[in-house]
Amino acid sequence: MKSEKFTGKTALITGGTSGLGRAMAEGFAADGASVYFIGRNRETGREVESAIAASGGRAAFIACDVTSPADISAAVKAAEAETGHIDILVNNAGVSSSGSVVSIELSEWQRVMDINLNAPFLFMRAALPAMQAHGGGSIINVSSLASKVTIPEAAGYCATKAALLHLSKQVALDFGKDGIRCNVIVPGLFETGINANDFAELGAGAGVSAREFMNAAYADSPLGKPAVPEQIYGLARFLASGDSSYVTGAEVIIDGGMSVVDPFVIGMEKAKLTYAQ
Repeated sequence: MKSEKFTGKTALITGGTSGLGRAMAEGFAADGASVYFIGRNRETGREVESAIAASGGRAAFIACDVTSPADISAAVKAAEAETGHIDILVNNAGVSSSGSVVSIELSEWQRVMDINLNAPFLFMRAALPAMQAHGGGSIINVSSLASKVTIPEAAGYCATKAALLHLSKQVALDFGKDGIRCNVIVPGLFETGINANDFAELGAGAGVSAREFMNAAYADSPLGKPAVPEQIYGLARFLASGDSSYVTGAEVIIDGGMSVVDPFVIGMEKAKLTYAQ
């Protein structure tokens, strides 16, 4: 249902052609914002652009390599061109990575740093002056539950997602007096294309589908299932709007309660069942 909550606002969303980013692009457009979303695949970008237009929203795809400072600067300027300001910046683009501190290739470490940490830094650096000039704005950085707990063989991913939390707090501190808020969404497991690929590989090894393996992995969480991308927009909507006008520097976890479960307790319960016979 289309609303006017963000009418007159400009939203710039990175990683907006699929998964969580697409869900947020569609959500902000449905709420009246002029949405600019970043991606590398022009064909997919145009498809998303057309789908949003068909539903009555306003969205424009911007092709951008988020590892390129020049591309990032150009993308921010393109988003500013219509109104002269950016009201909402969502840094969602990210990649997963495997490898321990010893096994990860230096080139892979740099790639993950460039996309997961340097890109948000550069987008904020480029967008903040316009937000200051306009009297404020809302920045939403998308981290991961891997910023709070670790994942085996994922040194680069965990390090970048944890660093993004503290960078966001720094931005909240330095620019709060300019009316700019910076908060972090910390997602748990969502049914995205990236996760589907990861779980397809895991599921194949166990002889089950990606969905079956994903559901089993989350079965012991309080809500007992992974989330779908559309579920992230309600939180992003709140953080971008005046409804959260006194919220900044916050980390908001959206994980179905998984982070409140002590893995040791789960392991103990499973061990009891194993050895009870």
